[in-house]
Order: sequence, then structure tokens, then C-alpha cells
Amino acid sequence: MRGHHIKSFFSFMITLLGLGTLITTLIWYKLDSNHEEPHRPPPQKKHAPKLSEICKETYEPAHLVNSQPMLTKCLLFLRDNLRVNCNGFDNAIITQNNTPLGSNIVYSGERKRTLQVKWDYFDLFSKENPFSNKKWDTCSVVGNGGILSESSCGKMIDSADFVIRCNLPPLENGYEKDVGIKTSLVTANPTIFFNKYGSLAGRRLPFVESLRKYGNSLLLLPAFSFGMSTAVCQRVAYTIQDFKSPIQPVFFNPQYLDSLAQFWRSEGLKEVRLSTGLIMVSMALELCENVHLYGFWPFSNHPYGLYNLTNHYFDDVPPQAIVHSMPAEFDRLLQLHTEGVLRLHLGDCKSDENISQG
Repeated sequence: MRGHHIKSFFSFMITLLGLGTLITTLIWYKLDSNHEEPHRPPPQKKHAPKLSEICKETYEPAHLVNSQPMLTKCLLFLRDNLRVNCNGFDNAIITQNNTPLGSNIVYSGERKRTLQVKWDYFDLFSKENPFSNKKWDTCSVVGNGGILSESSCGKMIDSADFVIRCNLPPLENGYEKDVGIKTSLVTANPTIFFNKYGSLAGRRLPFVESLRKYGNSLLLLPAFSFGMSTAVCQRVAYTIQDFKSPIQPVFFNPQYLDSLAQFWRSEGLKEVRLSTGLIMVSMALELCENVHLYGFWPFSNHPYGLYNLTNHYFDDVPPQAIVHSMPAEFDRLLQLHTEGVLRLHLGDCKSDENISQG
């Protein structure tokens, strides 16, 4: 009987010892948890800086009248981002290298439309990239705004190393004084071929003769933006070859146009389609050290004299459809001018010359 009590006593002591160990462990755990690091939220991913964040500096007007704009931090950032995201040097123009035989072209204006590159088109593609290993000091990008009328900007435009013009504009019959005659690259809207030259389905000599004023410049054609443009742009290229015209037809790369639209969309520019003018400015910012804009003014009154302006320097035909956000684009160009990225000419170019020489 006594042995039974002793056995029960030892069992009780073992149980008590185990319970004490458990309680001690819980107490130490509680004390130790009071010294834990406080909960911290996971680090947020850093977003890529936007152009507006980089271009926070403001510049004195003296920087803007100089004929050689300074290489600002904003300009370098924009140029680097255009090269990384769009790469106009290699991708702006279709070549036999970047669009090989058998590849599929996706149209920039009709994403569901594709075209397989066969020999008839491949043979028209540029064999070499016209921009490869080239860099110009000064470029003039010439819009067709009515603000160019009586501007006397012709000599200043032609003084640039590389001159870009939009949509086959007239340069003769008195326009030379205001817009110049030098052309390095000129774009063409396919509606010009439809409306003015009957889609080149009939006599083609008048069209060929209209190209003489552009010399041996590049003729940049948007053959793969919309399906309706492809065949007529092909006929343009064939016509130039058949008549041995010195102008050089090349095709916009729709991949470049898509990447450029995405770039400006990421910078807050929302519109159905970029205008030809903004596309050409974007290309020039990659190709040229100093970019000068002329004829970019989308309003009906002159900024200084406040008198009425025609829509174009050569006519007053209004745009047929609102697909471009011209005021929004101009606001962005004006901002880039203020930040020293480019030079926007809005007045009498004789006044500009006097300021630069003063």
C-alpha cells in the first residue's frame, strides 16, 4: 500500500514538472515575441521616371532664342527613351533586313490586318537603312500651318543640314521665301494619290513631274497603316521606278508607328492617331542634335498679330476628320520648347535672325 502511494507521488511530481516546463516555455515565447521586428509592408516597385518628372527645370528665355539649343537633361532623357522604346534609327523605315521575305506585317491602323511579305513588296523595300550611322547637327521639321505665310522663314529652313516636310507641300510659285526649297525627306498621305492623281490608275506623268521639286529626297509612304493604302503606295513606287525619278520611295514601318504611339500615350498624350508632324518631330529628335520646328500652329489666329490665318500656308481647306488631337500635341511641343528640347518658331524669321545675331 505504501509503495502504491510513493508511485502515485512520483507520477504527480513528473506531471507537475512537465506542466511547469510548458508554462516556462510559453512565458519565454511571449517575452521573445515582444522583441520581434514590427511588420513592414513589402517594398513598392520603382516606376520608370516620366519625361514630365525629369523636365522639372525651367529655362530663361535666353536659352530659347539661341540658334543652337543647349543639351539639356530633358533632351538627353527624351532622346534616350525614344531610342530604347522606338529606335527610329533602325525601325522607322522598312528594310529588307528588318522585314525579311516571308515575314508578316501587322498594320498599325488595323491591328487585325496582316500581310505576308512576298517578292513583289520585298523587292521595293530599301536594301539599306538610310539613317544607319548618320547623325545631323541641325534639322528643320516643316509643318504646313498658315502661320508660315509671310514669315520669311525660307532661308532659315534651308540652312539646316536635314529638312523634313509633310504631305507633299508646294514649294514653288512664290512660296520659296516663306518655306524654302530644300528637302531631305518628305511624307505623303495616300489621300493625295486618291484625290489628286486618280489613284495613279491613269496618266502618271503629272504625278512624276510634281515630284521634281523634292529632288533626290526620301519619299516616306505609309503603305501599311491601312489596307486601302497598300496598293496605291505600291503603284507610287512602281511609277517612280518606271519614270526613273530621282526621289527615293521608302515605307513607314508599322511596328515603329505602334511603339511611338505607345511611347507618347505613356507620357499622357491620348489621341486616336499621332499626326504626321509629331511622328516626324519624334524621328528628328533621334536623328538630329538640334531640332527646329516651323509651321506648327494649329489655331486660326496668329499668336502675335492675332489676325486670321488660313489652315495651310497654301490653302484654307479644313481637315476632313478629327483623328488627331492637334491642340494637345502643340501643347506638348510648346512644353518641349520651354524645356530646351527643341526650338519652335512662331514669328517672323527675320526677327529670329536679329535676335540670334544680337
